[in-house]
Amino acid sequence: MFTIEPVGYVSNDRKTIRDDNWGNVISEIIISPKISEKSLIGINEFSHLEVIFYFHLADPSKINISSSHPRENPDLPEIGIFAQRKKARPNLLGSSIVKLISAKKNIIKVSGLDAVDGTPVIDIKPVMIEFLPDEKIIQPGWCAEIMKDYWKKI
Repeated sequence: MFTIEPVGYVSNDRKTIRDDNWGNVISEIIISPKISEKSLIGINEFSHLEVIFYFHLADPSKINISSSHPRENPDLPEIGIFAQRKKARPNLLGSSIVKLISAKKNIIKVSGLDAVDGTPVIDIKPVMIEFLPDEKIIQPGWCAEIMKDYWKKI
């Protein structure tokens, strides 16, 4: 066992867990007062960041360490937890690649962060081309189906 202290918390208008319609959500990551504002020096030179966060509202009793249907939809194939991005997963960790809007003092403003208000942020990393796949991304067809409204703007 080990302990991880959040580096910050998400602030946005999304108060409840929902799977879709994240397209208009703008979030601020408020960096912990324990972390120096100097930790953000140079971050504005990047267009995107990877944010690792803790699904603090997920029900720990529903953690899946086996397989299930994505979004509990029996019309979709049963797949293992590591073949999906379900919230109720071992260690309750999520990650998103987000667009950086601005970083000032102890606040990072982003779009594309699918985390609700109050979510603890575990780490923030710059997205570098050299860390992205240099090959075509391949995924099953059901992924596009369940994600069709995920980034939809409302």
